[in-house]
Amino acid sequence: MRTARCHCGALSLECAGEPSLVVMCHCERCQRKTGSSYNLGAWFPDSDVTRDGPELLYLRSGDAGFEVRFHFCPICGTTVYWEMSEGGLPGQIGVAAGCFADPDFPAPMLSVYEKRRHRWLSLPAEIPCFMEAAGGDPDERR
Repeated sequence: MRTARCHCGALSLECAGEPSLVVMCHCERCQRKTGSSYNLGAWFPDSDVTRDGPELLYLRSGDAGFEVRFHFCPICGTTVYWEMSEGGLPGQIGVAAGCFADPDFPAPMLSVYEKRRHRWLSLPAEIPCFMEAAGGDPDERR
């Protein structure tokens, strides 16, 4: 069982098992959402996630046109998790990996929107990278 919490601890998630996917996203919207150079999201089946605490919702369209629903703490403002409508990862919950505050958390399985990756950021060679969203053949960035 893994526990993810917002900055103040009011909103938390209990996630059973290992994430089905861990994605590093470098898109401009994720950079603005996190205030960092990328977003690291861990995906879990919705049935393996238990939510607790107050939350607010922010909706936006994804690059492929589907809706993304961000759930954040109304007290401290931390975005703890998100969901995508059809076309994204239906039935899965994306959780901000930093909210687990676990230095042993699994590494990213892939990196997307590499065209927006900050040039100083190096990634391990074994991580598949895509210039846009995942799909098709990984881009050779090296």
